[in-house]
Amino acid sequence: MIHSLKRLPYLLFVAFCFAPRANAESQPNIIWIFSDDHAYQTIGAYGGRFAPLDPSPNIDRLASEGMRFDRSYVCNSICGPARAAILTGKHSHMNGFMDNYSRFDGNQQTFPKLLQDAGYETAVIGKWHLESNPVGFDHWDILPDQGHYYNPDFINSDGKYRVPGYVTEVITDKTLEWLENRDSSKPFMLMMQHKAPHREWSPAPKYLTLYDDVMIPEPYTLFDDYSGRGTAAKNQDMSIAETMTYGKDLKIQEKDERDLLQRRLLRRMNPKQLAAWNAAYQPKNDAFLEANLDGEELVRWKYQRYLKDYLRCTKSVDDSVGAIMDWLEEAGLSDDTIVFYSSDQGFYMGEHGWFDKRFMYEESFRTPLIARWPGKIEPNSVNTDLVQNIDMASTFLELAGAPVPPDIQGVSTLPLLEGEKPDEWRDSLYYHYYEYPGFHSVRRHEGVFDKRYKLMRFYGKDVPNGEEWELYDLKNDPDEMNSVYANPEYAGVVEELKLELVALRDRYGVTEENTQPIQGNRKKR
Repeated sequence: MIHSLKRLPYLLFVAFCFAPRANAESQPNIIWIFSDDHAYQTIGAYGGRFAPLDPSPNIDRLASEGMRFDRSYVCNSICGPARAAILTGKHSHMNGFMDNYSRFDGNQQTFPKLLQDAGYETAVIGKWHLESNPVGFDHWDILPDQGHYYNPDFINSDGKYRVPGYVTEVITDKTLEWLENRDSSKPFMLMMQHKAPHREWSPAPKYLTLYDDVMIPEPYTLFDDYSGRGTAAKNQDMSIAETMTYGKDLKIQEKDERDLLQRRLLRRMNPKQLAAWNAAYQPKNDAFLEANLDGEELVRWKYQRYLKDYLRCTKSVDDSVGAIMDWLEEAGLSDDTIVFYSSDQGFYMGEHGWFDKRFMYEESFRTPLIARWPGKIEPNSVNTDLVQNIDMASTFLELAGAPVPPDIQGVSTLPLLEGEKPDEWRDSLYYHYYEYPGFHSVRRHEGVFDKRYKLMRFYGKDVPNGEEWELYDLKNDPDEMNSVYANPEYAGVVEELKLELVALRDRYGVTEENTQPIQGNRKKR
């Protein structure tokens, strides 16, 4: 009896820490798992040519237990601006982060600050890529700039330091540690943001030989000649054939340059990691150099190397999703927690002969979005309404029961998650890409999309006559191979979408003045 009384304070403490919160239903925990450049078409739950490879069993499980969004898009298909749009719920011209040369103004309104006011504990771990330090987070531990795959550096409020290991696994471990040690008396909002599968697609040691015995299916547009598109598609610099580098992207060096490559790799890798790397790549590289490929065969080899490395990186991300879901179940928090999976934008997996993003074409404009909330979201549900990354701030705030400020431009997806569609839900989306001149030489453009038709206006420097239009009918041309802008049969569609573009510009406050890069907010190139 005396022994039991001595344990009573401890037992009360444990009961307090692990008892469900009284407001768990009205203020669920929110986990935002965010990857970098993860193409929706490489996620098994979305079907397509990669699904037979079973590349994402844990993300697929998230979809089977929740909702898959099939019409999720971004407002500006590039890393930093996509992140700024999520934090603010506003288009790039309104939050001031228009391209990857920008610096995020942390003094502005963001949803993490508003969630703190609503009683949430907030954290961001992993890739940040907004130049300024995070604001509105009780805990932050981020990669500097793009970060490194091997033995990555991190920055927190105490400064910069290095962590041994592979970056996806390190971010996952840091996230689980935070979850274990958070303030359990509060609901939490956690942003776990992966570097992978960003270029240069460096896999974890345990996955260096994954897919070695597999031929990755090719897209039929791999050798696209862009004859059905305009200046921007023809003059980009993001092709597998011409743009991919042999050293960093494809992990190949001529024999007389290997010492240089080894020294470069040792800047990040330890000897054990480097030995595994060399054992995986060198025999295949020697065979490639011996074959002396050219033309289409060379492009096909590059495609295989690129896709296998990319999918090896996403495999680690998928493992991370599984680890978080397992932890929630073990902690008894699954029912109290809504988990989202998404990426900062889409990516080209060889479609049109490309990698990277930026264009308003479907592969880079569209992004994966999956949500699971047991008991609240119907399992195996699929939503086909138009949603955009600017909607996430409103969604998080409404989930928390917090007011949504009127200047936020996105709309909460909570009704869609609950299986309802508001009568006033949008029927078109606005897009604007700004970074030109810049990496990959994609011209500036804006556009409107209404589920079937996509009207794009390329403008500015190096565009003939300063302006060039493209129109795609995705019902009849889902791969966007031929612009029908000049086809008289589509004249009425063009007129209608131009009016819609004007209306969207007006709705979102787009002007010639605020769509110019903010020079004082840009870092040096």
